[in-house]
Amino acid sequence: MKILIANTLYPPEIIGGAEVSVSLLAQAFAQRGHQVSVVCLQNKQERTIEELKGVRVYRVPMDNDYWPFGNDRKPSSVQRLKWHLQDTWNRKSAARFADILDIEKPDVVHTNNLTGFSVSLWSEARRRNIRIVHTLRDYSLLCKRSTLFRGDATCAQRCTICAAMTSPYLLASRMVDAVVSNSQFVLDQHTKLKYFPGKDSRVIFNIADPTSVVPSPPSSSDDLVFGFIGRIEAEKGIEVVLKATEQLPAAGWQLKIAGKGLEDYVRALKSRTGQNVEWLGFAKAAEFYASIDICLVSSVWPEPLPRTLIESINAGRATICSTAGGIPEIAGFSNMVGSYEPSDHKRLGELMLQALDERSRWKVARPPQPGFAERFSADSVTGQYLDVYLNNNPTNRQ
Repeated sequence: MKILIANTLYPPEIIGGAEVSVSLLAQAFAQRGHQVSVVCLQNKQERTIEELKGVRVYRVPMDNDYWPFGNDRKPSSVQRLKWHLQDTWNRKSAARFADILDIEKPDVVHTNNLTGFSVSLWSEARRRNIRIVHTLRDYSLLCKRSTLFRGDATCAQRCTICAAMTSPYLLASRMVDAVVSNSQFVLDQHTKLKYFPGKDSRVIFNIADPTSVVPSPPSSSDDLVFGFIGRIEAEKGIEVVLKATEQLPAAGWQLKIAGKGLEDYVRALKSRTGQNVEWLGFAKAAEFYASIDICLVSSVWPEPLPRTLIESINAGRATICSTAGGIPEIAGFSNMVGSYEPSDHKRLGELMLQALDERSRWKVARPPQPGFAERFSADSVTGQYLDVYLNNNPTNRQ
């Protein structure tokens, strides 16, 4: 089968879990004999083509005013507004995508995150009568921040600006033949607002790569080592974690924080922490999980399905999880100390204290709960997607 996958970014350009999930899926299809190509954006003014692990990767320029990924400083509010307006329906991106469609002539177009491309890509696939499958990996079709989160709280309802600026996406969603989400929570947020009306809709979890993070012995420290890994930003709950540590005793524990964020923000957070907290910056996932005992999956925003939780389970690490977004849908596969409501730093602190009191219980690596490998394996995930590509298995349709 000829499969063309579109996603905003693709490795080695990685800013979040979506890029990893998309690349694992693309490689899994290629390993199973399918002809797979990927279209993604790059911060260059020319199109490049390369072969990566059996996948043909087209990297195209972004047709907008600035490159928004990985910047240490935010553009002005006026610049951001202009950027998002251009991203509502980007004809130049559609034309670039059309050229690649005519080269590849795929049987199915599988879109994922489209920030920087816009949903105009769907119109070109539709014009060529190519089946379109879209995977929801964030809230960018509902929210211009992609998070349903503003300031320090989840949006109870969409603001007027987001509703207006995303209204073309609601109409465009009719062009999609099938919609997949990596969590039921995210799918529900879209379908209740009448996105993808009458379309085949399913939940398919991400592939858990068993080679990137493997079970390892407990951390070598006598202390109980908590870990946070991800982008250093309020949405990920880093401030909740730091407030929770204020309830902990002076000794007997460590907190390792891996990830990057805006320089000024990270500097301000560091100024509040003591010797128990180690800031690692960027860290390789396998090395990070091998150095901790309990992973804190602390998202405040309604995160669809954090790859950090999947990796923690793969690594045999215990977890303390917030109940945000789709996290509860897979948290039970891990060895959980407990869960807490997003932003409830007091309850998180209590769970960390509880873990300290039972440290011998949590300084042991344990395999995931039964069913994890089956639900997250490459064979299972690719098989489910092939059913969608081929319009088979009509169960769970909305």
